Order: sequence, then C-alpha cells, then structure tokens
Amino acid sequence: MTSRAASPKKNDERQGSLFDEPAPEPHASAHATATPSQAPAAAAETPPRRRGRPPKSATSSPSASKPVTTAPKPDVDNTNAAGPLKGRVEDQFDALPSDWKTLVSPFVESEAYAPLCRFVDAEVAAGKTVYPADIFHALRMTSPKDVKVVILGQDPYHGDDHGIAQAHGMAFSVQRGVRVPPSLRNIYKEIERDLGIAAPSHGNLDAWAKQGVLLLNTTLTVEAANAASHAKPFKTGGWQACTDTLLCGLAAQQGPLVFLLWGSHAQAKAPLLAGHGHLLLEAPHPSPLSAHRGFLGCGHFSAANTFLKQHGKTPIDWQLPE
Repeated sequence: MTSRAASPKKNDERQGSLFDEPAPEPHASAHATATPSQAPAAAAETPPRRRGRPPKSATSSPSASKPVTTAPKPDVDNTNAAGPLKGRVEDQFDALPSDWKTLVSPFVESEAYAPLCRFVDAEVAAGKTVYPADIFHALRMTSPKDVKVVILGQDPYHGDDHGIAQAHGMAFSVQRGVRVPPSLRNIYKEIERDLGIAAPSHGNLDAWAKQGVLLLNTTLTVEAANAASHAKPFKTGGWQACTDTLLCGLAAQQGPLVFLLWGSHAQAKAPLLAGHGHLLLEAPHPSPLSAHRGFLGCGHFSAANTFLKQHGKTPIDWQLPE
C-alpha cells in the first residue's frame, strides 16, 4: 500500500482554457507499487492504490520518448455543437436517467441541493455565460451498472475555440472542432507510450464513455473565462456534495471498479471509495507542468485493462475513432 501524496497549498489542477495550465505539483515522495487485492474482503479498510511508474510491461511501446503524431485538424460541421447553459439546473436533474437519479437522490433531498440550483440559475439569469450546456452529459453516456473505469477531473473547461465551447459535460473531453487541450494531449502521449495507440486528431472522448468510462468532474459548471467560479462560493455543499454522493453510490455498487486519480484534488476522494475492492491508480495531473513528475510513464491504461480482465470484464479499447 502507498501513503497519500502531499496536497499542494492551492487547488491547482483545474481544467482550464486551451492555454491556461495549472501550477506544477510538488514531487512525489516515493513511487512505490503495491499489488492490488483480488478480493473485496482484503480491501475492507484500504483499497489497493498504486502510484508512480510501474515496471515496464512487455506490451509497452519500445520508446517512451517517441513523439505523438497528430493528424491535421479535420473539417467539422459544428452546427450541432453545444453552447452555454440555458434553462434551469433543476430541469437537468429531473431529466437524468432513472438509475442515476436514484444514486443522486440523497443529494437532491439534502439541504445542499436548493442553494446550488439557485446559485447556478442566478448566474445564468444575470446574463453570464455558463458552461457546459449539458451538465450531465457524462451520466447520459453510460449507466451506473455499466461503469468500469472512473476518471476524475476537477473543473469544466471555461473557454471556447473560435466560438465553440470546449466543455461538453465530460472531464478532459472537448467537442469536435475544438483543439486538443494540453492535458489531454499528455493523456494521449501516455496511451501511445503504454499501449502503442496513436493520438487521434480530436479531443472528443464519447467513445470511451460508451464503453463504461465515466469522465466525471467534481464541479459540473463554470462561468466562462473564470476558473473554479462555481466551486469557490461553496465551502461545503455545492457541486462537490453532488459528485461525492455519486462517487459514494458507485463505490457501494457491485464492483470492482478502476478509479484513475490524477493530481491531489482527485486523490483526496480516495476515502470515499474505500472498502469495496476497487483499484485506485494515482499519478500527478497530466498538465504539462506536472505530467513529467510521474504521469508520463504511469502505465494506468494497461493496468486498468489488466485489472478488468482479472475480474471477468471486457477491457477498454482506448483507441478513439476519427
């Protein structure tokens, strides 16, 4: 088992605009590897957690320094691209698929629900641009029973690319027609190093979500050009209470699942996931300012698939279609 990495003093791992990168993380104190427990009972207190760079596998690409080749940006019809949020937040909660609505119901019935809805609705009513249009796109793309891997982000992208909103309701993913953000480029680099899969020309991760990869931000809305603007007003409650409820509900379901926790903000959610035999894989955030501290070389994508196969589940095809 490994100890948790020290958290930086500030929340520095937000998904920003295309050129707004988080501050670097401190160096990890150690890069130990623990063998994941094969039975939920063995993980009753602390789930298996791995950090840093695992031993090189036979399936890894021969050169970690091999550059990622990115195809030219294709012409994309953006007439159906999502814009900013419109309408009431309550309506989006009401429109959730029934299985997700069941998981989130403890939050909806709590005292934290109404203040969050009032806050976001007031921001929109005041004429502010709020992203994304479909707050729960990640939940609509897969059902709780089909989730195999959870990738945690922090804040939605708060920018646009030539008028197309980056954010569309899934962590790290952007709409087609938007340039691939730096953190996602590093995710693609690690997939190529780990599995030999070349990077696509776009940053839309819907194909992963359809296979059971839940790409969940812990805060689900943001004001344009104002990072963490919908997280800072809430010392307690807010979107964090909502997504914590979802994470606890998922963790308690029949598993096991794989949780990819990149950066201290995501790793702080580990206690919510304990006691159910899940595999928690930890690494620094894939931001260009911290990826070289252990994200590049972490081997999480092959490790996730190995764990899924060991538990009789179909592995994820990390190759994205053009």
